[in-house]
Amino acid sequence: MADQPVMLIVDDIEMNRVVLSQFFQDDYHIEMAENGREAWEMILHTPVQIVLLDLVMPVMDGYALLTQLKQDERTAGIPVIVMTGNSERDSEAQAMEMGAADFITKPYNPTVVRYRVRNVMARQENEWRKLEQAAQGRQLQQVNRDVELDQLTGLYNREAFYRRASRLMQERADTSYMIIYLDVSCFKVINDLFRMETGNLILQTAAYYFKASVGDKGVVGRLEADHFALCVPQDAVQMESFMAGLDSTLSSLGISHHIVFYAGIYPVEDVFLPIDQMCDRARMALDRVRGSYIERYGYYDKSMREQMLEEQMLVRDMEFGLQDRQFCIFPQPVYDLKTNEIVGAEALVRWQHPASGLVSPGKFIPLFERNGFIVRLDRFVWEEACRLLQEMKDSLGHAVPISVNVSRLNFYNEGLEAYLMGLLDHYQLEPQLLKLEITESAYTDNPRQLQHTIESLQARGFRILMDDFGRGYSSLNMLKNLPVDSLKIDMGFVSDIEKRGRASIIMESVVRLAQRLGMDTVVEGVETQAEIDFLEEIGCRHIQGYYYAKPMDTDAFLQLYSGSARPVQR
Repeated sequence: MADQPVMLIVDDIEMNRVVLSQFFQDDYHIEMAENGREAWEMILHTPVQIVLLDLVMPVMDGYALLTQLKQDERTAGIPVIVMTGNSERDSEAQAMEMGAADFITKPYNPTVVRYRVRNVMARQENEWRKLEQAAQGRQLQQVNRDVELDQLTGLYNREAFYRRASRLMQERADTSYMIIYLDVSCFKVINDLFRMETGNLILQTAAYYFKASVGDKGVVGRLEADHFALCVPQDAVQMESFMAGLDSTLSSLGISHHIVFYAGIYPVEDVFLPIDQMCDRARMALDRVRGSYIERYGYYDKSMREQMLEEQMLVRDMEFGLQDRQFCIFPQPVYDLKTNEIVGAEALVRWQHPASGLVSPGKFIPLFERNGFIVRLDRFVWEEACRLLQEMKDSLGHAVPISVNVSRLNFYNEGLEAYLMGLLDHYQLEPQLLKLEITESAYTDNPRQLQHTIESLQARGFRILMDDFGRGYSSLNMLKNLPVDSLKIDMGFVSDIEKRGRASIIMESVVRLAQRLGMDTVVEGVETQAEIDFLEEIGCRHIQGYYYAKPMDTDAFLQLYSGSARPVQR
């Protein structure tokens, strides 16, 4: 059909081309090529939306075609999915580094192949939408400079930086370049403590310093918010003096707050690697040192490459994992210290990956928060928690509240309240049975909107818990402004409990303060008898931790709650 998107299948084996075409013939107009050279000629004369590319072919192989596609501005945006054998993991990694959007393995599983293509096209559509929205915004502002320049700082914007940095490195292939990725530590704190004009002044001053330091040797861009990127020759910048000069420049502003930039550096090995991937690697190096009092900058290394490849695999599999119900909840009971009875639970998410086994939430939760998939995962967890609550009521006649995490992206979603009420209506549950946990970090984004959302949810009957209380800068400020119902405190806040040091005194004060404010407290991570004795002494009642029970599957939790399995006896 004329209005169908075009898929190009490139494989020297006719049977492979025929098999793949059968998977997509209803959704795509299929074109085929036997080798890379034939495919390249076809792409130049046909509006191709996606390419399925075999790596091993005569005349021009898949690697050569992939390189040519990503080097040419006319074709760099076409998503490419490479096709490999089961044992070709190194080939997969190399192709991903060269700019492939994903890979599929032979023999082909129709369901998996369709999901991979669907995920890639969905991501591509999202990128097109972002570019379209940015273009529309520029048209509305009617400022020609904004096509390439950031209005606040005068530096190149993200798209212009990517384009110009890539061109610079390819035109001067005999020069070794590096990408430096920088951002301000706790920039939201600065905007919270001072006026926005102060934050803007910091960004403008930093931009002036970056531009003056680089001169005509490289390219400087403001990617977003307080995130900057520099593309410079490796011998043009000495990082110690560069960071010292930045500190000196910012201190001249006379702002009564220590402004700290952190930097990550990626020494460029392949100038034809997509520039966004170079920036991702530099950002990973920055993440390694962010918050350190000793190191202000760090370099990308091979261990980060493995992390990046692992993250790419998780992103590749997340959509199918959700559809295939590889994610599940593991409730961890909350006990009443006085009665040893279960009074609640927290629904913790787990990913049982078919190839990698049980994936730690510490690996996929931060990743999903960055790419936005956490919104959908959150909703999956909420529904699983509601399903468990309904099962408890149906089988036992009663249920204890289950708390679920709500990411900051969901808390600022205007449809949050309606979605939650729809879930409760579907499973015939009362709002007080589904407790909502937020983290302190959500407070730093938009305190007023967060307060409004919390109050609206509480008016509906929901109870709000503040998770990880005490870890962020804004604890007391948050406690003053946000009407949360309960604080969750990690037992790790108190180390060497037998020594009863300063942390123990602070924790006791927090518990008593919460009680005076009419808030409940739940202490997490409780593992020892000494910790139980201390918590009992300072008036804590609700306990969550390995001392009583680890997170468990829903069947084990129902059995434990029903009384057929006895809790720990002290």
